[in-house]
Order: sequence, then C-alpha cells, then structure tokens
Amino acid sequence: MKHVTRPGGRILLHGYTPKQLEYRTGGPSAVENLYTADLLRQAFDDWIIEELAEYEDDVAEGAGHKGKSALIGLIARKPVPA
Repeated sequence: MKHVTRPGGRILLHGYTPKQLEYRTGGPSAVENLYTADLLRQAFDDWIIEELAEYEDDVAEGAGHKGKSALIGLIARKPVPA
C-alpha cells in the first residue's frame, strides 16, 4: 500500500485488534493478522498519521461479522518530497 500511494495521498485502514480474538464475532483468527496501534505507528513512522484510534463497537456486516468487535482505524498521509 505504501509503495503505490502517491506523495500527498492517504491510506485509510480499518481492521481488528488482537482483543477481537476474545469476542469471536468475525475477523482474522490468527493474531499475526490483526493490528495494534504500535504496529501501525512503526509501519507508518515515515508518514503523517492524521488519525489512529482503537475502539470497540457493535458491527452487523453479515452472519460472519456480527456483534461487539475490537476495531482499529488509521488515516495516514504520504509526505510530499521537499
């Protein structure tokens, strides 16, 4: 994602945190496929992080993704070279 984003462009990422494994209401079942704020801060340490939030919410996205969920959202902007 980082390589194909143009300078000044943004990435919006919405995913699950490891706490999601406790809820079992959808999402990946392997911890290595989940996101943490620290992981995303490190992955985008050379970008401008405009928003990074971990939160819980009820989702209703079909039978496989329904109920209380541990979510994370990221908005990051690729810097424009000087």
